[in-house]
Amino acid sequence: MTLLMSGKPAAPSTVEKRRLVLHRLVADAVEREVLTFNPLAGLTGRASMGDDVAVDEVDPRTVVNPRQARQLLAACTYVSDRQSRDQGQRLHAFFACLYFGGLRPGEALGLHGEDCVLPDEGWGELVLCRSFSASNARYSDEGRVHEERALKRRARREIRRVPIPPELVVILREHMEVYGTASDGRLFRGSKTGQGVPVSVYTRAWKKARVIGLAPHQVGTSLAARPYDLRHAAVSTWLNGGADPAEVAARAGHSVAVLLKIYAKCVDGNREVINRKIDRVLRDEH
Repeated sequence: MTLLMSGKPAAPSTVEKRRLVLHRLVADAVEREVLTFNPLAGLTGRASMGDDVAVDEVDPRTVVNPRQARQLLAACTYVSDRQSRDQGQRLHAFFACLYFGGLRPGEALGLHGEDCVLPDEGWGELVLCRSFSASNARYSDEGRVHEERALKRRARREIRRVPIPPELVVILREHMEVYGTASDGRLFRGSKTGQGVPVSVYTRAWKKARVIGLAPHQVGTSLAARPYDLRHAAVSTWLNGGADPAEVAARAGHSVAVLLKIYAKCVDGNREVINRKIDRVLRDEH
C-alpha cells in the first residue's frame, strides 16, 4: 500500500487514496455478505499505514512570487511548436487561470464561456462546476483521453465560485475574442482536434516558457517546475497577503484544515519583506 511498483515509497496522497479505496472495497464486501465483518473498522490511516505517513506539503522552493509569475505568463506567449505556431498564446489564459484563479488544471480545462463573469471593469468571477480530466484511452469509451467529472471531492452538481482579479478578466476576454469557444462551450481545446488539451502538450509548453521566463540559474531548479505550481503560488500568495484562511479554502476548494497543512506560507523572493517587518517590530520593542 505504501510502495510503488519500483519499491520506492509512494507519495502520502497516493497512500491515502489507496487506503480509502481499500476501505470502500471491504465495506462493499460486507454489504454483499462476502465478508461477515469489516476487519479495517476502527483503524486510522496512521495505524494501518505506518507512522511515517505525512501530509503532502508544498515545497516553498517551487512557489513563484507575483513578478516571476507574470514573467512566466508573458513568456508563454512566445512558445510555439511545428504543429501550432500560436500554441503558447492559446495556452496563456489557461495558465493565467491557474495562477490568478488558483484553479486546478482540470478545472481550467472544464471552463465554459457561460461559467465566466467578465465585467468591463473590476473583479469578475468563475463558476466552477466540472473538471475536464485526463483519462487512459485504453479504459475510456471510444478511446477518449479526457472526460468530464465533478469537482474534486465534491458532489456531481456542486459548484465553487471563485472571484478573479481584473487582470485575469482582461486575459479571458481577449482569449474568447481571439479563439472563441469549442462547440460545447469550452474555452480551452486542442488546436487541431478540438478536444481537451493533453497534459503532455501543456506540460511541454510550460517547460519552454520556463526557459524563456526564468533566469538561467533558476531553470534547473524546482521553481514553478510544473504548471500545478502556479496554483500553489496563488494560494500561498493569498495566505501571505493576509486573506482569511476560510475564504482562501473556499476559493481553492479545500477544507481549512487541509489548506493549512498543505500550502506553504512563504513565497520565493518574499523573505526579505518578512525580515524587514520583523526588524521593525524588534526595533519598536527595543
